[in-house]
Amino acid sequence: MTTIAPVSSAPASSLDDSKAWTVSLTVNGVSHRLFIEPWVTVLDLLREQLALSGTKKGCDHGQCGACTVLIDGTRVNSCLALAVSKDGCEITTIEGLGRDAALDPLQEAFIENDAFQCGYCTPGQICSARGLIAEGRATTRDEVREGMSGNLCRCGAYPNITDAVMQVLQAEGAR
Repeated sequence: MTTIAPVSSAPASSLDDSKAWTVSLTVNGVSHRLFIEPWVTVLDLLREQLALSGTKKGCDHGQCGACTVLIDGTRVNSCLALAVSKDGCEITTIEGLGRDAALDPLQEAFIENDAFQCGYCTPGQICSARGLIAEGRATTRDEVREGMSGNLCRCGAYPNITDAVMQVLQAEGAR
């Protein structure tokens, strides 16, 4: 069952009604009707208007992958996507991956494989990995590393991240 959240908008003092657009998005299974300015990115909408702080603002130039979310099942750097261009789309953030208070298998695998150091890049890494697995093009460690190359980790947890993704690939491939 999809619920509809109340209309959200930026603080009244900052929203220019003459430039506001209405967008409808489903974020983590919840429908939202929002009034936003046309230059608002998906990242800023998630963090500032919907209070979903799991998606991180890293470089704000689409180069680090910390802001990766799934939009209609596809990996997207949310800092580069204008929210108005995603009207009608379904967005999944790190907060929406698990179901019924259970972690997503990738979240569990990241914990089991110690696939994070500081954890800042982890939400983007996990969302990117979920998209990579759904694409079905990565089956080897090299393919996983290549497919995840747009997500940077300053701590260097790449071997453990690859281990976690391979664990889930093998588990989900066996089903």
